[in-house]
Amino acid sequence: MSSDFLVALPKAELHVHIEGTLEPASLLEAAQRNGVRLPYATVEDVQAAYRFTDLQSFLDIYYAGMSVLQYETDFFDLAEAYFRRAQACGIVHVEFFFDPQAHTLRGVPLEVVLDGLWEASRLSEQRYGISSAMIMCFLRDRPAAEAMATLEAALPFGERIVGVGLDSAERGHPPSKFAEVFARARAEGWHTVAHAGEEGPPAYVVDALDLLHAERIDHGVRSLEDSLLVERLRQSGTPLTICPLSNVKLGVVNRIEDHPLTTMLERGLHVTVNSDDPAYFGGYLDDNFRALQDVLRMERDTCVTLARNSITASFLTPAQQRRHLNAIDAACSEVAGEGA
Repeated sequence: MSSDFLVALPKAELHVHIEGTLEPASLLEAAQRNGVRLPYATVEDVQAAYRFTDLQSFLDIYYAGMSVLQYETDFFDLAEAYFRRAQACGIVHVEFFFDPQAHTLRGVPLEVVLDGLWEASRLSEQRYGISSAMIMCFLRDRPAAEAMATLEAALPFGERIVGVGLDSAERGHPPSKFAEVFARARAEGWHTVAHAGEEGPPAYVVDALDLLHAERIDHGVRSLEDSLLVERLRQSGTPLTICPLSNVKLGVVNRIEDHPLTTMLERGLHVTVNSDDPAYFGGYLDDNFRALQDVLRMERDTCVTLARNSITASFLTPAQQRRHLNAIDAACSEVAGEGA
């Protein structure tokens, strides 16, 4: 299977943190522009710092890097650069995460974050042929009251936000802590997703489903440890947004060869492939697909299944989903015709 086919295959990305797309060169440029002192002088210095042993060691550097994002133009440039790169991956729709608390806690007004991201998102289809939606995540290692205050502050901007999520350090921060916040978000008509079962136990996935009513589980790789949960996920068709290169980089699995994605597909789970924080983990969506293809020897039909899953797992309308599914079928037919 050629790389050209992987790129030509229409795909959605449903698990990408927009702050995690801040490339080292852009980080240094923004730091210089905004007068932020960093412990890095060159792109190579930044890359050398990306040696993570677990989720927390990544988050320590991740949040420090965000300090360069201060003005509306910073957030616009951040998202604009991602959309430009996403076009090269064959992405036709993206539902990206953003972490308002990571910015408001250091004095950046919420509207600055939202205005910059929204303008880039609004232009994404016109400029790159990519429809997009924003998912506001709450930091699970912060108080639930703070998450509720963030939700309430975002209500006037509700038409810009498609859903809410839960991210950051998972260990010791169960989904139950945010049940009331998610109930309020659902009452406002927002979709719900949650990181669970990355470093946390399968019980966190169960709680995300039962207490947060999460419509998608972000990561969820540890679900395989609970056979009853696996059967529940299979029967419900609840999507799992898997991030292979991220899982390797953070030690969730030791090597890409050990990744359980193939097993998850074999067990009938609704799996999608995503990049998570590509600037930190060494790969955008196409890189994740290529790693799976090269190491796990994924067949073309499996890649097509993953592409279709990404569309059906999205919050697009049925009519919008059908349009993209038809485009996937057309891409497959074109390849089949070339091989005839």
